[in-house]
Formats: sequence, structure tokens, C-alpha cells
Amino acid sequence: MIHLTNISKQHGSQILFDNASLQILPGVRTGLVGPNGAGKSTIFRLITGEEEADKGEISCSKKTVIGYFSQEVGEMAGRSALEETMSAVAEVMALAGQIQEMETAMARPMSDDALAELLERYGDAQEEFEHRGGYDLETRAKSVLTGLGIGPDDFQRPVESFSGGWKMRIALAKILTINPDVLLLDEPTNHLDIESILWLEEWLKTEFKGALLMTSHDRTFMNSIVSRIIEVANKTATTYGGNYDFYLQEREIRRKNLLASYRRQQEMLAKEEDFIARFAARVSHAAQVQSRIKKLEKIERIQLPPEQRVMHFSFTEPPRSGDDVVAMEGLGKSWILDDNSEKKVFSNVTGMIRRREKIAVVGVNGAGKSTFLKVLARETEPSAGTVTLGANVAVGYFSQHSMDVLKGERTVFETVQEVMPQENIGTIRNLCAAFLFQGDDADKRISQLSGGEKSRVVLATLLARPLNFLILDEPTNHLDMQSREILLDALKAFNGTVVLVSHDRHFLHALVDHVMEIDQGEMRLYGGDYDYYLQKSKSEKLTQQ
Repeated sequence: MIHLTNISKQHGSQILFDNASLQILPGVRTGLVGPNGAGKSTIFRLITGEEEADKGEISCSKKTVIGYFSQEVGEMAGRSALEETMSAVAEVMALAGQIQEMETAMARPMSDDALAELLERYGDAQEEFEHRGGYDLETRAKSVLTGLGIGPDDFQRPVESFSGGWKMRIALAKILTINPDVLLLDEPTNHLDIESILWLEEWLKTEFKGALLMTSHDRTFMNSIVSRIIEVANKTATTYGGNYDFYLQEREIRRKNLLASYRRQQEMLAKEEDFIARFAARVSHAAQVQSRIKKLEKIERIQLPPEQRVMHFSFTEPPRSGDDVVAMEGLGKSWILDDNSEKKVFSNVTGMIRRREKIAVVGVNGAGKSTFLKVLARETEPSAGTVTLGANVAVGYFSQHSMDVLKGERTVFETVQEVMPQENIGTIRNLCAAFLFQGDDADKRISQLSGGEKSRVVLATLLARPLNFLILDEPTNHLDMQSREILLDALKAFNGTVVLVSHDRHFLHALVDHVMEIDQGEMRLYGGDYDYYLQKSKSEKLTQQ
């Protein structure tokens, strides 16, 4: 369907690809993986024609319709949410007008040749219109918007009134409504809650029939969707059959086999070079020496790829808190709206968070999860009830807002140094390096960093302090898959208490042992892990029906 053959691409002094090849096959769902900066987004831009390869060939049928969702939304204004979504299918709607014009023309007298030509064009247009789902465009647009969390009450809302995260959903809805032959999705789950992720997962499995190429830091989502992985690394693209978990296993097997082959080759080369060195001066062995020199010149040397840099850290042993970390009594929170009306977020929460518990706070988007964490972290006052911290509790709070309050003019090193002023330069630089700020990167200013880099800085400042109660609001949002795994391992080993909000189901399955669900302002406590919560809540919903 789409073939990239012997592609070479360079950005400045950085060589992204050198004779790399990959294919997108009809109806096949493929995950695109690789370290940050390896060229995943460049692959998307090469396919869409936003960039051109320096060398190589990209072949794609002219009739192939490509839909591309990226993290760059662009300007949205002057339309309602539904109109903005429908604007993506303007060509299909124009095709409907052309079909109507041809139907009108058929009622007029014309020559047999003209009629035959018109009928052929009419048949092609109808086939294309049906292929693009033209008969249910508005219904599909509404269905997609609803699935992504924008319900009928918001269809006519001006698109400029939505926040950046919700505009991303509208941008995603536009691409899905096109119903393209090839769907390119660059981190589609970044701004979605669990309910919307589950809807998108089901839509891709059951509704979408085309080819898919996607990146995602959500391991469960990736495993559920793809049957093939393309790894972009070391200036090339390598294909693996299977989902993400299979890819990890197969990559390790290939790496071990390559390492074994490399060692065997090195042993052979050492023996040959030793022979040449010992007998180079002997006339009696001249023929053998020359033969072995020629043999070595022809051997293709095995190259070991460089080890990928990942985040390495573990929390230092925290000071011991009391067994009762947080006591909540009749806790509630309401916001006063612009019209002085009151919006209840949650109410009457009574309970205890105990030492070393790992708790997930769950609920639909807008249920009040982040607000609940803010109350626990003393970032906002409760409207009712009390929240009392136990003895010797030291709180660390991470949120997307934490990244916003980083001081842009400071460097990474200065930011970390501020929270550990007694430590020497070497210790601070080691901590920066653990979060992938090595060498000159530690001297980058905060204002120059990406979202993922800022996340790592905030996590580093948490690690630098002796904390025993971590309150984490979407800590994985801007982290790549490898960094998420390392953070997960560190939190599992953390000897303190954790309360977090996350839409990463793999993270929740692997970490939490208790769940708090906020549903329509009420809090339900589940004394079990995330699997237990899913089973119990599903059972409760069936009972209510």
C-alpha cells in the first residue's frame, strides 16, 4: 500500500535514516516505536509529503486517502465543535453535490456517448462516496465526538471555547470521521481519559477497516491494537511480527544472538590478526598471511548498536511516617462558578489512607480526580469536612501545573540544586544524569525543554527530597514507554505511600493495591487492586441495570 524503500534522511548534522525501508500493508495495524529523536514523527511527515527524503523512494497510490493525527492542532476558530469535525470531510460533501448535479444532468437529453461518459463518472463518484462513508457523515461525526467525550450538549459550542486538551480530541475526531484508507496516529491517547481510550480502542478494532500506523506510550493500548511493530533506531527500521510485548521479547532474543555472533567474530578476528602479526615477517608463511589479510578485508564486521539511554533511578529510603497517613472526615469540595452557582465536585468522603498503600483515584473525565488530589496536597482548601495528615508525613505533589511553575530562566542543574542545596555538584549532576540530563543537557534552560523533559525535571526534584507520601497527577503523561517502566519499578519499590491519577492501565494494573472511584460527586472505596476494582464495578453496574 505504502512503501518506503532505501530512505535516507538527515536533519542538520543528525542522520535519522540511512537506506531504511518499511511498508504499510492493507488492513494491518502497526505500532511505530523507538527512542525519542530517532525519527518516528519524520516517518509520518515523509508519508504525508510534509517532508521529502534525501534519497530513496516513497510509493503510494494516488487514490489512497491518508488521515494524519499529530500533536500539533493548529488554529481552530469560527466553527462549532461539530462543524469543525465535519470540515475534515468537505471533499466527501462536495462529492455529494457533484453526484446530485450528475443526477440532474441525466434527466436532460444527450448523445449516447455523452451519457455513457456521464454514467461512468457517476458510477465512480458513487463508489468513492460510499467508500468514504458519505451516507452517514454527520451521524459518524457525532458518534466519534461522543466517544471521545464531547457529548451532544457540546456539539454547537464554539471550538475556541474548548481548552487545548479538548481541542486535541476534536482534531482526533476530524481524522477518524474521514474514515481514511491509511490512518497515521501520533500519540492519540495523550489527552484522553480511560473511558475515551477504551472507546478509541474498540473503534479501531471494530469500525476501522483500513491500515494503521501509530505511536503510543500506552502499553496496554498498543498491545490491544497492533499485530506488527516497526522499530526506528540506529538509522534504520526493523519490523517485528506481533504486539508490543512480543516485540520486547523478540528484540531481546535478537540482541543476545547478535551479541553472541559479535563475540564469536571478535574471537575469530583476534586469532587471524594474531597469526598475521606472528608470521608477517616469515617468507615461508607469506602466502598464508596474504590470504588471511584478504579474508579479513572481505569480512563484514558485525556492529553492535549503541545502548539506548533510559531513565535510571530509585527512591532513597524515606523517613518512616505514622501508620495513619491521611484521615478524611466528611470531606467535600465545590467550586463557585462565574454566575455564583455552586458546582459540587465530591462530598462526604470519610476514610483513612494508611502507610505504604498504593492508591489509584479513578473516575470519568471531569469527575474531580485532580481536585481531590489538590485537596490532599493542600493545594486547595476543602469546602466541607477535614483532611488531617498523620505523624511525620512528608508530602510530594506532582501535577501538570508543577511543570508550569518551573522557572524558565533557570537551568536543569539550578532547578535540582534548589531543592538539595547541601549536596555537592557531583551528587546533583548524577541525579540530573539519572533523568537523562547528562553533560551539557543539565545546563539547558527550563524554557528550552519539551513537555517530557519538564516532567523528568519535576520528578527529579521529588526524588531529591526525603518524602514518604507521593501525590501524583498523571505522572506518566509526557514520558516515553521505557521511562514509564522505570518510574513504575521505582514506585513499586518505594517504601512510602502513593496516591495517583493515571490513564495508563498497565501502570495501574502493575502498581496499585487500592482504588478510590469518584462517581457523580460520591466517593467509593475498593479494598483491592485495579483488576478487583474493574470486576467489582462491572458487577455493580450490571446489578443497577
